[in-house]
Amino acid sequence: MNMKAKYQSVLDLGEKLNIKNGDVKEEDGKLKIWGTAHTQFEKDLIWDEIKSVGGDNPSDLMADIKVDDKSVYAYHTVEKGETLGKIAKHYYGNASKYTVLFEANTDQLKSADLIHPGQELKIPNL
Repeated sequence: MNMKAKYQSVLDLGEKLNIKNGDVKEEDGKLKIWGTAHTQFEKDLIWDEIKSVGGDNPSDLMADIKVDDKSVYAYHTVEKGETLGKIAKHYYGNASKYTVLFEANTDQLKSADLIHPGQELKIPNL
């Protein structure tokens, strides 16, 4: 099987996320990909997609994904209807971590119950 075709969804995601300095080579029966994600969350998204295609430890792929901004886990633009709890659940799998989000964004949030569409929130590393 053509390795590029097998992992096309990974390559498409990398393009969608604007992975910098990305490159792909097929050598010795393995697909080799590398690049730099903006945040750890984006790197995790790439690895989740790799695992969904090739399993937890794919033997036909070698990936070297670096992270550009290690100061945060992600950045999130608030959308209508979201709460800090919903955002915490999305990034951390736990809605009660909303307090971590509030503390990281006190420069623009006065209350954990009051966020507005369009606000750009820092999602800190845990």
